[in-house]
Amino acid sequence: MTAAALVFGSPTGTPVDPHDDWDEWHALLSSAGVREARVHDPRHTAATLLLGQGIDIRIVQQILGHSQLSQTQRYTHVPAELLPAPGRGAAPGESVIASRKP
Repeated sequence: MTAAALVFGSPTGTPVDPHDDWDEWHALLSSAGVREARVHDPRHTAATLLLGQGIDIRIVQQILGHSQLSQTQRYTHVPAELLPAPGRGAAPGESVIASRKP
């Protein structure tokens, strides 16, 4: 197998050891003062933040590469009361989440 056949290859053309990625991820979290999290968790966070900003869920679906809308719906974690009304996204620079009162 050559480095060209790999999605991620090392500088020497060998596969990247998954533990290297894991170790680098945890070092990044530690240096940022952020709690421990799985490498995949930021995808959920990004999807949730996009919805909270009023981005249409179909756009979020495309960004994440999901083939089914139901997968995107399970993937995100925005409470319904924080989502914009149908047909109304957030205005540029407006956060739907930050603008709602408890």
